[in-house]
Amino acid sequence: MFSENTKKSGCIEVICGSMFSGKTEELIRRLKRAQFANQKIEIFKPTVDTRYSDMDVVSHDLHKIPCTPVKDPKRMLHVSDDVQVIGIDEAQFYDETLVEVVQELANRGKRVIVAGLDMDFKGKPFGPIPALTAIAEDVQKVHAICVKCGNLASFSHRLSSSRKLVVLGEKDVYEPLCRQCYNEAVKEG
Repeated sequence: MFSENTKKSGCIEVICGSMFSGKTEELIRRLKRAQFANQKIEIFKPTVDTRYSDMDVVSHDLHKIPCTPVKDPKRMLHVSDDVQVIGIDEAQFYDETLVEVVQELANRGKRVIVAGLDMDFKGKPFGPIPALTAIAEDVQKVHAICVKCGNLASFSHRLSSSRKLVVLGEKDVYEPLCRQCYNEAVKEG
């Protein structure tokens, strides 16, 4: 049992991987466990993520948890003092400011769980995720299954011809591929 004099220790956890790897599902699982333990939680997502819901974080298999959409990561710093666990989904859509915000929240004694794509459709590090993995106490890379060969998939291959960095979509726009199948698909494309 903790006494009043016990110092709260914050931490940063990162869940990363390709599309369809279960990042959001794992984030929701961890947040619901915290709720079950009577910990006060707060969840954020970028305002740009409106695929399933404006006001919920939703996994591809439609598990969901209420959230607060924010455009600017600095708004997360206004979280109430009694919040113990903070979840952030689709973190790749934020700019590098998110790294400073997450550090500040952890330094305040909060457990911060961040989920996001670690690579974009070109196979390049995506947004603030690489910097977050560097400062995190715990990093879990989750994998999808390659739709071509059945091996572990780490790449999100875009099926559309758009060259824009951010294109929201599901299985009609992206497919998870292993390294070999991704390299073959990029050559053909």
